[in-house]
Amino acid sequence: MSPTHEVLNQPPPLAGYDLFEADPVLGEALAREGAGWAGERVRALGVLAGGPEAIAWGEQADASPPVLRTHDRYGRRVDEVGFHPAWHRLLGTAVEHGLHAAPWRDPRPGAQVARAAGFYLWTQVEAGHGCPVSMTYAAVPALRAAPELAGVWEPKLTALAYQPELAPVATKAGALCGMAMTEKQGGSDVRANTTTARPGGPDGLWLLTGHKWFCSAPMSDAFLVLAQAPAGLSCFLVPRVLPDGARNRFHLQRLKDKLGNRANASAEVELDQATGWLVGEAGRGLAAILEMVNHTRLDCVVGSAALMRQAVAQATHHAAHRSAFGRRLADQPLMENVLADLAVESEAATMLAMRVAGAFDRAPTDPAEAALRRLVTAVAKYWVCKRAPAVAAEALECLGGNGYVEESGLPRLYREAPLNSIWEGAGNINSLDVLRVLARQPESLAALLDEIAPARSAEPRLDRAATAVERELAAVADPVGLQAGARRLVERLAVLLQAALLVRHGHPAVADAYCASRVAGDRGAAFGTLPRGLDPAAIVARSTPKVG
Repeated sequence: MSPTHEVLNQPPPLAGYDLFEADPVLGEALAREGAGWAGERVRALGVLAGGPEAIAWGEQADASPPVLRTHDRYGRRVDEVGFHPAWHRLLGTAVEHGLHAAPWRDPRPGAQVARAAGFYLWTQVEAGHGCPVSMTYAAVPALRAAPELAGVWEPKLTALAYQPELAPVATKAGALCGMAMTEKQGGSDVRANTTTARPGGPDGLWLLTGHKWFCSAPMSDAFLVLAQAPAGLSCFLVPRVLPDGARNRFHLQRLKDKLGNRANASAEVELDQATGWLVGEAGRGLAAILEMVNHTRLDCVVGSAALMRQAVAQATHHAAHRSAFGRRLADQPLMENVLADLAVESEAATMLAMRVAGAFDRAPTDPAEAALRRLVTAVAKYWVCKRAPAVAAEALECLGGNGYVEESGLPRLYREAPLNSIWEGAGNINSLDVLRVLARQPESLAALLDEIAPARSAEPRLDRAATAVERELAAVADPVGLQAGARRLVERLAVLLQAALLVRHGHPAVADAYCASRVAGDRGAAFGTLPRGLDPAAIVARSTPKVG
Protein backbone atom coordinates (compact mmCIF):
# COMPACT_ATOMS: atom_id res chain seq x y z
CA MET A 1 0.00 0.00 0.00
CA SER A 2 1.55 3.32 -1.05
CA PRO A 3 1.67 6.39 1.18
CA THR A 4 -0.97 9.05 0.61
CA HIS A 5 1.63 11.72 -0.03
CA GLU A 6 5.28 12.63 0.35
CA VAL A 7 6.15 14.44 3.59
CA LEU A 8 7.36 17.91 2.69
CA ASN A 9 8.02 21.23 4.38
CA GLN A 10 9.30 19.75 7.63
CA PRO A 11 12.63 20.76 9.19
CA PRO A 12 15.38 18.16 9.54
CA PRO A 13 16.09 16.99 13.10
CA LEU A 14 18.18 19.42 15.09
CA ALA A 15 20.89 16.87 15.79
CA GLY A 16 24.44 16.18 14.76
CA TYR A 17 25.66 19.72 15.33
CA ASP A 18 28.16 21.43 17.64
CA LEU A 19 26.33 23.46 20.31
CA PHE A 20 29.49 25.41 21.06
CA GLU A 21 30.18 26.34 17.45
CA ALA A 22 26.53 27.35 16.99
CA ASP A 23 26.67 29.77 19.93
CA PRO A 24 29.08 32.64 19.20
CA VAL A 25 28.07 34.46 22.39
CA LEU A 26 29.40 31.61 24.52
CA GLY A 27 32.70 31.33 22.66
CA GLU A 28 33.31 35.06 22.88
CA ALA A 29 32.49 35.10 26.61
CA LEU A 30 34.77 32.14 27.27
CA ALA A 31 37.73 34.05 25.82
CA ARG A 32 36.75 37.40 27.34
CA GLU A 33 36.35 36.04 30.86
CA GLY A 34 39.74 34.38 30.90
CA ALA A 35 38.92 30.78 29.99
CA GLY A 36 40.04 30.66 26.37
CA TRP A 37 42.40 27.85 27.36
CA ALA A 38 39.35 25.61 27.83
CA GLY A 39 37.99 26.08 24.31
CA GLU A 40 38.68 22.59 23.01
CA ARG A 41 37.46 20.96 26.22
CA VAL A 42 34.20 22.89 26.10
CA ARG A 43 33.81 22.27 22.38
CA ALA A 44 34.04 18.51 22.99
CA LEU A 45 31.01 18.76 25.26
CA GLY A 46 29.22 20.88 22.66
CA VAL A 47 29.75 18.21 20.01
CA LEU A 48 28.58 15.49 22.38
CA ALA A 49 25.53 17.50 23.46
CA GLY A 50 24.45 18.01 19.86
CA GLY A 51 24.79 14.34 18.93
CA PRO A 52 21.79 12.03 18.47
CA GLU A 53 22.90 9.64 21.21
CA ALA A 54 23.00 12.30 23.92
CA ILE A 55 19.72 13.80 22.73
CA ALA A 56 18.14 10.35 23.04
CA TRP A 57 19.49 10.03 26.60
CA GLY A 58 17.74 13.26 27.53
CA GLU A 59 14.45 12.10 26.05
CA GLN A 60 14.65 8.68 27.70
CA ALA A 61 15.57 10.03 31.14
CA ASP A 62 12.70 12.51 31.10
CA ALA A 63 10.21 9.87 29.93
CA SER A 64 11.29 7.39 32.64
CA PRO A 65 10.99 9.09 36.04
CA PRO A 66 12.89 7.67 39.02
CA VAL A 67 11.26 5.05 41.22
CA LEU A 68 11.48 4.89 45.02
CA ARG A 69 12.18 1.59 46.79
CA THR A 70 11.84 2.06 50.54
CA HIS A 71 12.18 -1.58 51.72
CA ASP A 72 13.65 -4.82 50.49
CA ARG A 73 11.62 -8.03 50.15
CA TYR A 74 12.21 -8.86 53.80
CA GLY A 75 10.95 -5.56 55.15
CA ARG A 76 14.31 -3.95 55.83
CA ARG A 77 14.65 -0.26 54.94
CA VAL A 78 16.88 0.39 51.94
CA ASP A 79 15.72 3.88 50.86
CA GLU A 80 16.98 3.62 47.30
CA VAL A 81 15.98 5.38 44.09
CA GLY A 82 16.09 3.61 40.75
CA PHE A 83 16.90 5.51 37.56
CA HIS A 84 16.76 4.78 33.85
CA PRO A 85 20.19 3.91 32.35
CA ALA A 86 20.02 7.13 30.34
CA TRP A 87 20.12 9.13 33.58
CA HIS A 88 23.32 7.39 34.57
CA ARG A 89 24.85 8.12 31.15
CA LEU A 90 24.00 11.81 31.48
CA LEU A 91 25.24 12.14 35.05
CA GLY A 92 28.30 10.00 34.41
CA THR A 93 29.28 12.15 31.44
CA ALA A 94 28.90 15.31 33.52
CA VAL A 95 31.12 13.90 36.27
CA GLU A 96 33.73 12.58 33.84
CA HIS A 97 34.01 16.09 32.36
CA GLY A 98 34.38 17.68 35.79
CA LEU A 99 31.18 19.73 35.71
CA HIS A 100 30.73 18.93 39.41
CA ALA A 101 34.23 19.87 40.54
CA ALA A 102 36.61 21.29 37.93
CA PRO A 103 37.35 24.63 39.69
CA TRP A 104 38.29 22.79 42.88
CA ARG A 105 40.47 20.22 41.08
CA ASP A 106 42.30 22.83 39.01
CA PRO A 107 41.72 26.35 40.36
CA ARG A 108 43.50 28.19 37.55
CA PRO A 109 42.24 31.60 36.33
CA GLY A 110 39.05 31.11 34.35
CA ALA A 111 38.21 27.75 35.90
CA GLN A 112 34.76 28.86 37.08
CA VAL A 113 33.92 30.24 33.64
CA ALA A 114 35.12 27.11 31.87
CA ARG A 115 33.05 24.93 34.17
CA ALA A 116 29.98 27.17 33.74
CA ALA A 117 30.32 26.97 29.97
CA GLY A 118 30.40 23.19 30.08
CA PHE A 119 27.41 23.09 32.43
CA TYR A 120 25.55 25.47 30.06
CA LEU A 121 26.13 23.18 27.08
CA TRP A 122 25.56 19.80 28.70
CA THR A 123 22.37 20.71 30.57
CA GLN A 124 20.79 21.66 27.26
CA VAL A 125 20.56 17.91 26.69
CA GLU A 126 18.57 17.36 29.92
CA ALA A 127 18.43 19.70 32.90
CA GLY A 128 17.38 17.36 35.73
CA HIS A 129 20.73 15.66 36.19
CA GLY A 130 22.27 19.10 36.57
CA CYS A 131 20.83 19.22 40.10
CA PRO A 132 23.25 16.72 41.74
CA VAL A 133 26.06 18.11 39.57
CA SER A 134 25.38 21.63 40.84
CA MET A 135 24.96 20.66 44.49
CA THR A 136 28.16 18.64 44.53
CA TYR A 137 30.04 21.55 42.96
CA ALA A 138 28.61 23.92 45.57
CA ALA A 139 29.16 21.64 48.56
CA VAL A 140 32.95 21.70 48.37
CA PRO A 141 33.55 25.34 49.43
CA ALA A 142 30.95 24.94 52.19
CA LEU A 143 32.63 21.79 53.52
CA ARG A 144 35.95 23.58 53.76
CA ALA A 145 34.57 25.22 56.90
CA ALA A 146 35.20 21.79 58.49
CA PRO A 147 38.76 20.88 57.42
CA GLU A 148 38.73 17.36 58.85
CA LEU A 149 35.49 16.50 57.07
CA ALA A 150 36.73 18.13 53.88
CA GLY A 151 39.86 16.01 54.09
CA VAL A 152 37.71 12.87 53.94
CA TRP A 153 35.03 13.99 51.51
CA GLU A 154 36.61 16.49 49.11
CA PRO A 155 38.81 13.95 47.29
CA LYS A 156 35.71 11.85 46.58
CA LEU A 157 33.47 14.78 45.67
CA THR A 158 36.02 16.10 43.19
CA ALA A 159 36.95 12.76 41.61
CA LEU A 160 36.11 12.24 37.93
CA ALA A 161 34.45 8.92 38.72
CA TYR A 162 30.72 8.28 38.81
CA GLN A 163 29.77 5.44 41.15
CA PRO A 164 26.02 5.48 41.85
CA GLU A 165 25.92 2.56 44.32
CA LEU A 166 25.52 3.52 47.99
CA ALA A 167 28.58 2.53 50.03
CA PRO A 168 30.87 3.99 52.72
CA VAL A 169 32.65 6.98 51.24
CA ALA A 170 36.09 5.51 52.02
CA THR A 171 35.38 2.64 49.62
CA LYS A 172 34.07 4.77 46.73
CA ALA A 173 35.95 6.14 43.74
CA GLY A 174 33.71 9.20 43.62
CA ALA A 175 30.76 10.67 45.50
CA LEU A 176 27.93 13.20 45.13
CA CYS A 177 26.54 15.61 47.72
CA GLY A 178 23.15 17.30 48.09
CA MET A 179 21.47 19.53 50.65
CA ALA A 180 18.31 19.49 52.75
CA MET A 181 17.19 22.84 54.10
CA THR A 182 13.48 23.48 53.63
CA GLU A 183 10.69 22.16 55.81
CA LYS A 184 6.94 22.17 55.30
CA GLN A 185 6.20 24.82 57.91
CA GLY A 186 8.91 27.26 56.82
CA GLY A 187 9.90 26.92 53.18
CA SER A 188 12.35 29.73 52.43
CA ASP A 189 12.27 30.78 56.09
CA VAL A 190 14.80 28.18 57.21
CA ARG A 191 15.14 29.85 60.61
CA ALA A 192 11.72 28.33 61.31
CA ASN A 193 13.14 24.81 60.93
CA THR A 194 12.15 22.34 63.63
CA THR A 195 14.59 19.53 62.84
CA THR A 196 16.76 19.07 65.93
CA ALA A 197 20.37 18.06 66.43
CA ARG A 198 21.80 16.74 69.69
CA PRO A 199 25.33 15.59 70.53
CA GLY A 200 25.46 11.88 69.90
CA GLY A 201 28.65 10.57 71.39
CA PRO A 202 32.41 10.57 70.67
CA ASP A 203 34.15 11.83 67.52
CA GLY A 204 31.92 14.89 67.23
CA LEU A 205 28.82 12.94 66.19
CA TRP A 206 25.36 14.50 66.28
CA LEU A 207 21.93 12.89 66.01
CA LEU A 208 19.38 14.67 63.81
CA THR A 209 15.61 14.20 64.02
CA GLY A 210 13.06 15.88 61.78
CA HIS A 211 11.33 16.04 58.40
CA LYS A 212 12.66 17.77 55.28
CA TRP A 213 10.03 18.77 52.75
CA PHE A 214 12.27 19.04 49.67
CA CYS A 215 15.46 17.06 49.22
CA SER A 216 16.56 16.85 45.59
CA ALA A 217 18.77 14.06 44.29
CA PRO A 218 18.20 11.90 47.40
CA MET A 219 20.35 9.13 45.94
CA SER A 220 23.45 11.26 46.69
CA ASP A 221 26.11 10.00 49.08
CA ALA A 222 25.75 12.82 51.62
CA PHE A 223 23.78 15.96 52.37
CA LEU A 224 24.39 19.27 54.04
CA VAL A 225 21.45 19.57 56.44
CA LEU A 226 20.23 22.46 58.59
CA ALA A 227 19.01 21.59 62.09
CA GLN A 228 18.42 23.34 65.40
CA ALA A 229 21.30 22.60 67.81
CA PRO A 230 21.43 23.92 71.40
CA ALA A 231 23.47 26.89 70.08
CA GLY A 232 20.95 27.59 67.31
CA LEU A 233 20.53 26.73 63.63
CA SER A 234 23.56 24.71 62.53
CA CYS A 235 24.82 22.89 59.46
CA PHE A 236 25.67 19.18 59.42
CA LEU A 237 27.06 16.69 56.94
CA VAL A 238 24.77 13.66 56.93
CA PRO A 239 26.01 10.66 54.90
CA ARG A 240 23.69 8.05 53.45
CA VAL A 241 26.01 5.23 54.53
CA LEU A 242 28.00 5.33 57.76
CA PRO A 243 31.71 4.43 57.92
CA ASP A 244 30.90 0.94 59.24
CA GLY A 245 28.69 0.21 56.23
CA ALA A 246 25.34 0.62 58.02
CA ARG A 247 22.64 2.71 56.35
CA ASN A 248 22.14 6.02 58.12
CA ARG A 249 18.67 6.69 59.51
CA PHE A 250 17.91 8.98 56.56
CA HIS A 251 14.57 7.67 55.33
CA LEU A 252 12.95 8.56 52.00
CA GLN A 253 9.20 8.98 52.59
CA ARG A 254 8.05 9.66 49.02
CA LEU A 255 9.17 11.22 45.76
CA LYS A 256 7.58 14.46 44.60
CA ASP A 257 5.45 14.40 41.45
CA LYS A 258 6.81 17.57 39.87
CA LEU A 259 5.79 19.83 37.00
CA GLY A 260 9.16 19.41 35.30
CA ASN A 261 12.66 18.26 36.22
CA ARG A 262 11.13 14.82 35.99
CA ALA A 263 14.31 12.82 35.41
CA ASN A 264 15.63 14.02 38.76
CA ALA A 265 14.27 12.66 42.03
CA SER A 266 13.10 15.03 44.75
CA ALA A 267 12.05 13.48 48.04
CA GLU A 268 10.56 14.09 51.43
CA VAL A 269 13.03 12.84 54.01
CA GLU A 270 12.58 11.71 57.59
CA LEU A 271 15.68 11.91 59.79
CA ASP A 272 15.22 9.50 62.70
CA GLN A 273 18.27 10.19 64.85
CA ALA A 274 20.39 10.27 61.72
CA THR A 275 24.11 10.60 62.32
CA GLY A 276 25.74 13.84 61.24
CA TRP A 277 28.94 15.85 61.65
CA LEU A 278 28.99 19.57 62.38
CA VAL A 279 30.08 21.84 59.50
CA GLY A 280 31.43 25.18 60.66
CA GLU A 281 30.51 26.81 63.94
CA ALA A 282 27.47 25.67 65.93
CA GLY A 283 24.70 28.23 65.70
CA ARG A 284 26.00 29.61 62.40
CA GLY A 285 24.47 27.07 60.07
CA LEU A 286 22.94 29.63 57.76
CA ALA A 287 26.31 31.26 57.14
CA ALA A 288 27.86 27.85 56.45
CA ILE A 289 25.28 26.70 53.94
CA LEU A 290 24.96 30.09 52.22
CA GLU A 291 28.38 29.47 50.72
CA MET A 292 26.78 26.50 48.99
CA VAL A 293 23.67 28.48 48.04
CA ASN A 294 25.72 31.22 46.37
CA HIS A 295 27.30 28.68 44.03
CA THR A 296 24.04 26.92 43.24
CA ARG A 297 22.49 30.32 42.48
CA LEU A 298 25.17 30.78 39.85
CA ASP A 299 24.08 27.48 38.32
CA CYS A 300 20.45 28.62 38.35
CA VAL A 301 21.50 31.55 36.18
CA VAL A 302 23.63 29.40 33.89
CA GLY A 303 20.94 26.72 33.65
CA SER A 304 18.21 29.22 32.75
CA ALA A 305 20.45 30.83 30.13
CA ALA A 306 21.09 27.35 28.72
CA LEU A 307 17.38 26.60 28.57
CA MET A 308 16.73 29.87 26.73
CA ARG A 309 19.51 29.15 24.28
CA GLN A 310 18.12 25.69 23.50
CA ALA A 311 14.59 27.09 23.08
CA VAL A 312 15.86 29.74 20.66
CA ALA A 313 17.91 27.17 18.76
CA GLN A 314 14.82 25.01 18.28
CA ALA A 315 12.68 27.97 17.17
CA THR A 316 15.20 29.46 14.74
CA HIS A 317 16.01 26.05 13.29
CA HIS A 318 12.34 25.35 12.66
CA ALA A 319 11.74 28.73 11.07
CA ALA A 320 14.80 28.37 8.85
CA HIS A 321 13.39 25.20 7.26
CA ARG A 322 9.61 25.67 7.35
CA SER A 323 7.70 27.66 4.73
CA ALA A 324 4.28 29.29 4.83
CA PHE A 325 2.46 31.64 2.48
CA GLY A 326 5.14 31.27 -0.16
CA ARG A 327 8.33 31.83 1.80
CA ARG A 328 10.37 30.61 4.76
CA LEU A 329 9.04 31.45 8.19
CA ALA A 330 12.37 33.05 9.05
CA ASP A 331 11.88 35.51 6.16
CA GLN A 332 8.40 36.58 7.25
CA PRO A 333 8.80 40.04 8.83
CA LEU A 334 6.64 39.32 11.86
CA MET A 335 8.21 35.94 12.60
CA GLU A 336 11.63 37.51 12.09
CA ASN A 337 10.73 40.07 14.75
CA VAL A 338 9.69 37.33 17.18
CA LEU A 339 12.84 35.29 16.59
CA ALA A 340 15.08 38.34 16.89
CA ASP A 341 13.40 39.38 20.14
CA LEU A 342 13.91 35.89 21.58
CA ALA A 343 17.53 35.84 20.42
CA VAL A 344 18.22 39.20 22.05
CA GLU A 345 16.89 37.88 25.37
CA SER A 346 18.97 34.73 25.08
CA GLU A 347 22.20 36.51 24.20
CA ALA A 348 21.78 38.93 27.09
CA ALA A 349 21.18 36.03 29.49
CA THR A 350 24.25 34.12 28.32
CA MET A 351 26.50 37.17 28.60
CA LEU A 352 25.28 37.94 32.11
CA ALA A 353 25.65 34.31 33.24
CA MET A 354 29.25 34.18 32.03
CA ARG A 355 30.03 37.55 33.58
CA VAL A 356 28.78 36.34 36.96
CA ALA A 357 30.90 33.19 36.58
CA GLY A 358 33.88 35.46 35.87
CA ALA A 359 33.22 37.33 39.10
CA PHE A 360 33.29 34.00 40.97
CA ASP A 361 36.70 33.35 39.41
CA ARG A 362 38.20 36.69 40.36
CA ALA A 363 36.49 37.36 43.71
CA PRO A 364 39.06 35.55 45.90
CA THR A 365 41.84 37.97 44.87
CA ASP A 366 39.99 41.08 43.65
CA PRO A 367 37.91 43.04 46.19
CA ALA A 368 35.96 44.85 43.47
CA GLU A 369 34.99 41.55 41.86
CA ALA A 370 34.05 40.15 45.27
CA ALA A 371 31.78 43.14 45.86
CA LEU A 372 30.25 42.76 42.40
CA ARG A 373 29.66 39.04 42.94
CA ARG A 374 27.73 39.64 46.16
CA LEU A 375 25.22 41.82 44.34
CA VAL A 376 24.97 40.49 40.79
CA THR A 377 24.57 36.84 41.77
CA ALA A 378 21.18 37.65 43.31
CA VAL A 379 20.33 40.19 40.58
CA ALA A 380 21.05 37.71 37.81
CA LYS A 381 19.38 34.84 39.66
CA TYR A 382 16.18 36.87 39.89
CA TRP A 383 16.08 38.25 36.37
CA VAL A 384 17.48 35.53 34.11
CA CYS A 385 15.42 32.84 35.81
CA LYS A 386 12.28 34.99 35.49
CA ARG A 387 12.80 35.39 31.75
CA ALA A 388 13.17 31.69 30.99
CA PRO A 389 9.46 30.66 31.12
CA ALA A 390 8.43 33.48 28.77
CA VAL A 391 11.16 32.57 26.29
CA ALA A 392 10.24 28.87 26.41
CA ALA A 393 6.55 29.61 25.84
CA GLU A 394 7.19 31.90 22.87
CA ALA A 395 9.72 29.53 21.31
CA LEU A 396 7.17 26.71 21.60
CA GLU A 397 4.61 28.85 19.79
CA CYS A 398 7.07 29.39 16.92
CA LEU A 399 6.61 25.70 16.11
CA GLY A 400 2.84 25.96 16.30
CA GLY A 401 1.04 22.73 17.07
CA ASN A 402 4.24 20.77 16.51
CA GLY A 403 5.77 22.60 19.44
CA TYR A 404 2.97 21.45 21.73
CA VAL A 405 3.78 17.80 21.01
CA GLU A 406 6.19 16.04 23.36
CA GLU A 407 8.39 14.75 20.54
CA SER A 408 9.47 18.29 19.71
CA GLY A 409 11.22 18.67 23.06
CA LEU A 410 9.71 22.12 23.66
CA PRO A 411 7.18 20.89 26.26
CA ARG A 412 10.07 19.57 28.34
CA LEU A 413 11.80 22.96 28.19
CA TYR A 414 8.54 24.71 29.08
CA ARG A 415 7.95 22.50 32.14
CA GLU A 416 11.53 22.95 33.23
CA ALA A 417 11.60 26.72 32.80
CA PRO A 418 10.03 27.82 36.15
CA LEU A 419 12.27 25.66 38.33
CA ASN A 420 15.39 27.77 38.61
CA SER A 421 13.36 30.78 39.67
CA ILE A 422 12.05 28.76 42.64
CA TRP A 423 15.17 26.81 43.57
CA GLU A 424 17.67 28.50 45.91
CA GLY A 425 15.35 31.33 46.84
CA ALA A 426 12.34 32.36 44.80
CA GLY A 427 11.99 35.81 43.27
CA ASN A 428 11.06 37.62 46.46
CA ILE A 429 13.92 36.08 48.43
CA ASN A 430 16.52 37.14 45.88
CA SER A 431 15.02 40.61 45.58
CA LEU A 432 15.19 41.07 49.35
CA ASP A 433 18.76 39.78 49.32
CA VAL A 434 19.61 42.52 46.84
CA LEU A 435 18.16 45.15 49.18
CA ARG A 436 20.20 43.78 52.08
CA VAL A 437 23.40 43.91 50.05
CA LEU A 438 22.69 47.48 48.97
CA ALA A 439 22.11 48.49 52.58
CA ARG A 440 25.00 46.67 54.19
CA GLN A 441 27.61 46.67 51.45
CA PRO A 442 27.37 49.87 49.40
CA GLU A 443 30.64 48.97 47.70
CA SER A 444 28.67 46.34 45.77
CA LEU A 445 26.51 48.98 44.11
CA ALA A 446 29.65 50.99 43.34
CA ALA A 447 31.15 47.89 41.69
CA LEU A 448 28.03 47.39 39.56
CA LEU A 449 28.01 51.04 38.48
CA ASP A 450 31.70 50.76 37.61
CA GLU A 451 30.87 47.77 35.45
CA ILE A 452 28.23 49.80 33.61
CA ALA A 453 30.26 53.02 33.34
CA PRO A 454 32.38 52.23 30.23
CA ALA A 455 29.22 51.68 28.15
CA ARG A 456 27.40 54.84 29.22
CA SER A 457 29.35 57.22 27.02
CA ALA A 458 28.71 55.01 23.99
CA GLU A 459 24.98 54.54 24.58
CA PRO A 460 22.86 57.59 25.63
CA ARG A 461 19.80 55.45 26.35
CA LEU A 462 21.78 53.41 28.84
CA ASP A 463 23.28 56.53 30.38
CA ARG A 464 19.86 58.09 30.97
CA ALA A 465 18.49 54.92 32.54
CA ALA A 466 21.52 54.50 34.81
CA THR A 467 21.30 58.14 35.91
CA ALA A 468 17.66 57.66 36.88
CA VAL A 469 18.47 54.61 39.01
CA GLU A 470 21.37 56.40 40.70
CA ARG A 471 19.13 59.33 41.62
CA GLU A 472 16.43 57.09 43.05
CA LEU A 473 18.86 55.14 45.20
CA ALA A 474 20.62 58.30 46.39
CA ALA A 475 17.27 59.61 47.65
CA VAL A 476 16.68 56.53 49.82
CA ALA A 477 18.14 56.49 53.32
CA ASP A 478 17.76 52.73 53.79
CA PRO A 479 17.30 50.46 50.72
CA VAL A 480 15.71 47.79 52.94
CA GLY A 481 12.67 50.07 53.12
CA LEU A 482 12.08 49.58 49.38
CA GLN A 483 10.60 46.10 49.84
CA ALA A 484 7.38 46.67 47.91
CA GLY A 485 9.37 47.87 44.90
CA ALA A 486 12.27 45.47 45.23
CA ARG A 487 11.45 43.43 42.13
CA ARG A 488 11.22 46.55 39.99
CA LEU A 489 14.60 47.78 41.24
CA VAL A 490 16.30 44.42 40.69
CA GLU A 491 14.87 44.22 37.18
CA ARG A 492 16.26 47.65 36.34
CA LEU A 493 19.69 46.77 37.69
CA ALA A 494 19.71 43.56 35.66
CA VAL A 495 18.66 45.32 32.48
CA LEU A 496 21.32 47.99 32.93
CA LEU A 497 24.01 45.37 33.42
CA GLN A 498 22.90 43.26 30.46
CA ALA A 499 22.74 46.37 28.26
CA ALA A 500 26.24 47.42 29.30
CA LEU A 501 27.65 43.97 28.54
CA LEU A 502 26.02 43.97 25.11
CA VAL A 503 27.17 47.50 24.30
CA ARG A 504 30.74 46.73 25.32
CA HIS A 505 31.11 43.19 24.03
CA GLY A 506 28.10 42.12 21.98
CA HIS A 507 27.05 42.29 18.36
CA PRO A 508 26.03 45.89 17.48
CA ALA A 509 22.64 44.81 16.15
CA VAL A 510 21.85 42.91 19.34
CA ALA A 511 23.03 45.74 21.58
CA ASP A 512 20.95 48.28 19.62
CA ALA A 513 17.84 46.09 19.82
CA TYR A 514 18.30 45.50 23.53
CA CYS A 515 18.77 49.17 24.36
CA ALA A 516 15.85 50.24 22.17
CA SER A 517 13.44 47.68 23.62
CA ARG A 518 14.56 46.87 27.18
CA VAL A 519 16.34 50.07 28.22
CA ALA A 520 14.34 52.73 26.36
CA GLY A 521 11.12 50.71 26.61
CA ASP A 522 10.18 50.86 22.92
CA ARG A 523 8.39 47.51 22.81
CA GLY A 524 5.14 45.80 23.67
CA ALA A 525 4.41 43.35 26.45
CA ALA A 526 5.07 40.22 24.37
CA PHE A 527 8.00 38.99 22.29
CA GLY A 528 7.92 40.04 18.66
CA THR A 529 7.36 43.72 19.42
CA LEU A 530 10.79 45.16 18.65
CA PRO A 531 10.65 48.65 17.13
CA ARG A 532 11.46 49.47 13.52
CA GLY A 533 14.88 50.53 12.39
CA LEU A 534 16.79 47.54 13.83
CA ASP A 535 18.53 44.64 12.05
CA PRO A 536 16.52 41.55 13.00
CA ALA A 537 17.93 39.46 10.16
CA ALA A 538 21.47 39.77 11.52
CA ILE A 539 20.27 38.88 15.02
CA VAL A 540 18.39 35.78 13.87
CA ALA A 541 21.27 34.61 11.69
CA ARG A 542 23.60 34.59 14.72
CA SER A 543 21.23 32.37 16.69
CA THR A 544 20.25 29.83 14.02
CA PRO A 545 22.13 26.50 14.29
CA LYS A 546 23.81 25.27 11.12
CA VAL A 547 23.06 21.57 10.69
CA GLY A 548 24.71 19.36 8.11
